[in-house]
Amino acid sequence: MRSPLTSISAGGLTLITLSTLSFAQEVAPPPPSAPVAPPAAGYDPQQFPAIRGELDRLTLTARGEIDGFILKDGTEVKTAPDLSTQIAFAIKPGDRVTVHGLKAAALPLVSAVSITDEASHRTVTDSGVSAATPMAPPPPARPPRGAPPPPAATSEASGRVRMALHGPQGEVNGVLLENGTILRFPPDQGAQLTTLIQPRQSVVAEGTAIANALGTVVDVQQIGPSRNQLVAVGSPARPIDDRDPGGPRRRPPPPPGGAPQPPPSPPAPPAS
Repeated sequence: MRSPLTSISAGGLTLITLSTLSFAQEVAPPPPSAPVAPPAAGYDPQQFPAIRGELDRLTLTARGEIDGFILKDGTEVKTAPDLSTQIAFAIKPGDRVTVHGLKAAALPLVSAVSITDEASHRTVTDSGVSAATPMAPPPPARPPRGAPPPPAATSEASGRVRMALHGPQGEVNGVLLENGTILRFPPDQGAQLTTLIQPRQSVVAEGTAIANALGTVVDVQQIGPSRNQLVAVGSPARPIDDRDPGGPRRRPPPPPGGAPQPPPSPPAPPAS
């Protein structure tokens, strides 16, 4: 009588054990999945106004990257520098292009959203930077204050101004010379250089030059109407110890006789 019960009990235990294992396998959490990258922000460039024309020449930043181009009619088209490589392979001077983008109100300036070569039908679209796009490496750290800057070759460029060049917000940040050389300077210097950047004005500039297959650009350090009238671009920085209340002031120099004399003692009070 006990043998069947033992057998049934053992079978029951076996079934319970198998059921427990099966249940544990069913409720085990799934392995973590890779995070899903959010979709890039998309929009239809065709909804922006279209500008058509013949590409005259590319424009470069002070680092030699493409940041736009000039059409034959003088319209300046601005593009993002991170599209430099795509633009270099998609369009070239002499091509007919269609540009979709935003027109400036008071300048012949267009901020491009897409550029299409009408012959090859190649299109470069500025779709923005999505969260899934890896960030560019940070720029190299600046040297500490007071450290001498690394030596750089200084070049001279001269010619007559063809037209002023602008940033995306319409700020003047350079000029294109009639010989094709591009001069770049900080946007906040445009106002004080107004007389030098007028069309057909002769200029001489010194700075760091980059020449490649796309053109020549000079990061201007000095500029003027002639070599004898060069002025530095940007106002010189004031010494650290000569600043306003934000920093310490320079102490007055000692008298010619050597160490400063102690101040005179106050007069003794009158005897009562």
